[in-house]
Amino acid sequence: MNVLLLGSGGREHALAWKIRKSRFLNNLYIAPGNAGTASLGVNVDIGVTDFGAMKRFSLDHDIDMIVVGPEVPLVEGVYDYFHEDEDACHIAIIGPSRKGAQLEGSKDFAKRFMSTHNIPTARFKTVTLDSVMEGNDFLDSLPPPYVLKADGLAAGKGVLIVEDLNEAKRLLWEMLNGKFGTASNRVVIEEFLSGIECSVFVLTDGKSYKILPVAKDYKRIGEGDTGLNTGGMGAVSPVPFADELFMEKVRSRIVEPTVGGLQKEKIDYKGFIFIGLINVEGEPKVIEYNVRLGDPETEVVVPLIKSDLLELFTAVTMETLDEKELEYDNRYAVTVMMVAGGYPGTYENGKTIEGLDDIQDSLVFHAGTKNVEGKVVSSGGRVLSVTSYGKTMDEALETSYKNIAKVRFNNSYFRRDIGFDLGI
Repeated sequence: MNVLLLGSGGREHALAWKIRKSRFLNNLYIAPGNAGTASLGVNVDIGVTDFGAMKRFSLDHDIDMIVVGPEVPLVEGVYDYFHEDEDACHIAIIGPSRKGAQLEGSKDFAKRFMSTHNIPTARFKTVTLDSVMEGNDFLDSLPPPYVLKADGLAAGKGVLIVEDLNEAKRLLWEMLNGKFGTASNRVVIEEFLSGIECSVFVLTDGKSYKILPVAKDYKRIGEGDTGLNTGGMGAVSPVPFADELFMEKVRSRIVEPTVGGLQKEKIDYKGFIFIGLINVEGEPKVIEYNVRLGDPETEVVVPLIKSDLLELFTAVTMETLDEKELEYDNRYAVTVMMVAGGYPGTYENGKTIEGLDDIQDSLVFHAGTKNVEGKVVSSGGRVLSVTSYGKTMDEALETSYKNIAKVRFNNSYFRRDIGFDLGI
């Protein structure tokens, strides 16, 4: 098979690493890719939403399958573009249709979907500028803190958690008046749920599904989960509290009705469902859906999958996923993110990265890098993801931290407490 993988981060490097191992792979192309993916396939200078260029390249290079890493091309309809094109409809897309992608592209759509299919989640109300007073009344009915979510994609910045009621009302008004651009033309107000979070990833062909290893990521920049939110500073899999009893609740109350709901609503969905969960006193509730794998969770989930990923993807396209077995490693996997100093605020790119050849017993997935004159340099806030296996979480962490000490780029930073709250 010839495969085109869309994206340029650590998630895509991990996917490329796994796809490269497939016995079914002929050629792998990554658009646009990074310095790490360049060692696994051919990087292609095509933007992830340039569907016309994507089609031309795919036809010229006999692409059989496009694997979509990030959410934006899915929300913008890459599946529909190829599916409806008479010249390119034979090319399989791993990712949902535009309507299916609304599970991530619209918080309101996702909450209404959950409500319709009796999937446990927080109480909510969606408001526009015309109904802002109803929003204020709903805020009055809730105990603090207050959760405000921009309806559309806002590059991970569209969720506010506010302690003060008057401040929540003020921020609601600002959001509806363009604080996050058109993404916050509608705002979902939610009841705050207290508990510990985890990420459940499901691969579905629209009828059957496989549940992948469960992960927990760490979003805050500071140790002890303090400071600003980031794209993710590290992740752990498996998650100790996601035991057999908890996961049976997840399967029966959340995964089954989610996949069943997609079928009932006749939504084309062939790809990943990321279910952001919170464990509220042993009861799982959905915080959000994403329509692709998470990052940096991919960097621990994918290394734990022993099955041939392309074989699973092919079964997804053929709607025969129920005939396949999902095998995975029973060890722990952890990843620790190395970021540019100043991230998630202002930071500098172009820092030369040294020491990568000295890494032993860890996988290094590039998140924000590029090749410049034979050197690997930083090109993003999150730069490298260092993943290790271990019989225990602590053993895996020790290996990652040992190898991080060998990697050098100016003003780098990483958290030293990934997994701190899991009590292993």
